[in-house]
Amino acid sequence: MRNVPNILSISRLISTVIVFILILVNQQWAYLVGTVLFALSAFTDYFDGYLARRYNLVSSLGVFLDLTADKVFVVAILIALQAVGLVSPWIVFIIVTREFLVSGLRSVAAAQGKVIPAGKWGKQKTFITLVAIGVVLLAKGLGAHLLSLFPWMLTFDSQTLVFNELLLLVGDVLLILATIWTIFSGIEYTVGALPIFRTEAKKD
Repeated sequence: MRNVPNILSISRLISTVIVFILILVNQQWAYLVGTVLFALSAFTDYFDGYLARRYNLVSSLGVFLDLTADKVFVVAILIALQAVGLVSPWIVFIIVTREFLVSGLRSVAAAQGKVIPAGKWGKQKTFITLVAIGVVLLAKGLGAHLLSLFPWMLTFDSQTLVFNELLLLVGDVLLILATIWTIFSGIEYTVGALPIFRTEAKKD
C-alpha cells in the first residue's frame, strides 16, 4: 500500500508519453484511445493524492513524483496538441510560463522553510484545463474537424451544428477559460510570495 501513490504517479508519466504519441499520430482512432488514457490518468491524479493523505503515505519522493507527473502530464499533452494545430502557441506559452513561475516561487519559499499553499484559482485552473483537454480529445476522437477556434473555423451550418463539432468548439472555449484562470493563478501565487521577498529585503 505504501508505494501505491508513487506507482500511480509513475503510471501517469508513462501514460503521458503514450497519449503524446497518439496525438501526434493525428488519427480519429488514436484520439479515442488517447481520450480513455487521458481520463484514466486524470483520475490517478486525484486518487494518488487521496491515498497519500488518507493513509498518511506522504513522502518526499511521493511529493516529487506527484508534482512532476502533474506538470509533465498537462504541459506535454498541450505541446502535442499545439504540434498538430489544435491549440494556439500563446496558450501553451502562458501555461508553461506559469508553471515555471510557480516552481520558482515554491523553490524560494522552500529555501526559507515556508510553503506557498495552492489557492482557489490554481485548483480551479487545474480542473478546467483537464476538462478542456479531455473534451478536445474526445471531440477529435468522434471525428470533429469543422468547427473550432484553433484553427479559426466558425461556419455554422447543417454540417457543423452537430454534437461532435459543437463539442470541439466547447473544448476550445474551455482552453481559453483555462488560460485566463492560469493567468490569475500565477498572480495569486505571486501575491502569496510577496511576504517572502519582503522578509529577505528586511534581512539585507
